[in-house]
Amino acid sequence: MSRYDIPAPMLAKAASSVPDPATKPMLYEPKWDGFRGLIAWDGETVEIGSRGAKPLTRYFPELVEQLAGILPGPCLLDGEIVVATGPDGAQRLDWEALSQRIHPAASRVAKLAVETPAMFIAFDLLADGDEDLQPLPFRERRARLERMLANARSPLHLTRTTDDPELARRWLAEFEGAGLDGIVAKPLDDPYAPGKRALIKVKHARSADVVALGYRVHKSGSGVGSLLVGLYGDDGVLRQVGGVAAWSNAMRQQLVDELEPLVERDASGDVVTGEGERSRFTGAKDVSFVRLRPERVLEVRYDQLEGARFRHTVQFERWRPDRDARSCTYDQLDTVPGYDLADVLE
Repeated sequence: MSRYDIPAPMLAKAASSVPDPATKPMLYEPKWDGFRGLIAWDGETVEIGSRGAKPLTRYFPELVEQLAGILPGPCLLDGEIVVATGPDGAQRLDWEALSQRIHPAASRVAKLAVETPAMFIAFDLLADGDEDLQPLPFRERRARLERMLANARSPLHLTRTTDDPELARRWLAEFEGAGLDGIVAKPLDDPYAPGKRALIKVKHARSADVVALGYRVHKSGSGVGSLLVGLYGDDGVLRQVGGVAAWSNAMRQQLVDELEPLVERDASGDVVTGEGERSRFTGAKDVSFVRLRPERVLEVRYDQLEGARFRHTVQFERWRPDRDARSCTYDQLDTVPGYDLADVLE
């Protein structure tokens, strides 16, 4: 058992633009798209805590083994666990490869640890030996983190920072090409605040017109829980690309009535259901959904793509009765120039 009590990580609230440091000194960092991790190294064992209550130690044996030989002394680090894939000179973060690591079979985890090894990107130092650094301002914690990791080597990396908001805005535009998903602004004079949204995150915001192809019933058993949406590929096939959730109670019930004319039924009049994609995170969760005729178009807000799907849950903007469903294709989505992950790590 580690000598450290791993706290809940400090969190961030969303902003629409990179904040100006005129009234409050800020340090800006790339926002890494991975698993939040707190690394506790007591000189004998490495433990990895997560943003939730689930320990991550067993899923990243390569980090446990290698960090023990890299860290200069007992410490508690806050950072992000990421996996990179792609050829040299064109590597990028790979969320799908990272998410595959959450697997119940130790043999599978061990295999993936060799095939797609993880890295840890450190961005805060919460304890140094027996000294609790959380009450110190971030500028002091960052300075001590830089000294501690001056000679660090892969898979341990120190995130880059800047105090220049213009450079941060450039990072916001460029680093997405390497799979990162935004910028985080951190007040330099603030102490560490476990579980509090005291940081500021700026992510990419875009819109797209998508087709409603089905809905899942809310967990209460009544109303629409999430609306599944899709886009047409070059082959003319409608593919599920994500879901819209966070409806109010009133809207959940209203949507059932609004979507009723589109519900697919068989020859007997029974509702036709589909089976949604199942992941390692859904487990035994019911992923069935009510199928809709692909006729209704809606505009949604999204931040980025992961492969052919939206990376996160998208937000409803408005219905688009003026749009033909067949016109909702991938062509409308932004394409991001590639950017080598190695240039972000340096």
